[in-house]
Amino acid sequence: MTIPCPLSDWQIHCARRTLFGGGVIAYPTEAVWGLGCDPWDQEAVERILELKQRPVEKGVILVASSVEQVRFLLDPLPAELRERALSHWPGPVTCLLPDVNEQIPAWVRGRHSSIAVRVSEHPVVRALCESAGMPLVSTSCNPAGRQPARHIWQVRGYFGEQLDWIVPGDLGGNRNPSRIIDIVTGQQLR
Repeated sequence: MTIPCPLSDWQIHCARRTLFGGGVIAYPTEAVWGLGCDPWDQEAVERILELKQRPVEKGVILVASSVEQVRFLLDPLPAELRERALSHWPGPVTCLLPDVNEQIPAWVRGRHSSIAVRVSEHPVVRALCESAGMPLVSTSCNPAGRQPARHIWQVRGYFGEQLDWIVPGDLGGNRNPSRIIDIVTGQQLR
């Protein structure tokens, strides 16, 4: 069942304009607040990494509103691996997919040969990705070594005026950030 999006058309427009203008947004996800941007905008991704004090080698997650938004990553995979990923979506599970054709930039993928992908059922995340027409970067909203933000006041406390837009909304009902599963090995990494 899809939950209606609590955002107004104006709020979605502002977030979309910010993303397409190379900006960095904060937004609620299933369990914690996230930082996001256009994954193909190297400067925006590097800005998120700088805010978080996170090395580019670690990579970041892509979040999508639908399987169709990440179909280009799924189609090159063997049917068995595709089915493993699809069995987890939509939902709070991030799958490590082999980036077979190196379609994702190194500044998103990091030093890995796989890409972390989640198809979310959170209404705000879905609305943002649908409005942008693409998956977005999704990484927890916190500096390295600090607890992820679970309240908007923490988002403001961590990053204040350094963000271009804070998308309002409530977190989903999950207590922990998404599980991460390697679909090749089946190993749960988080």
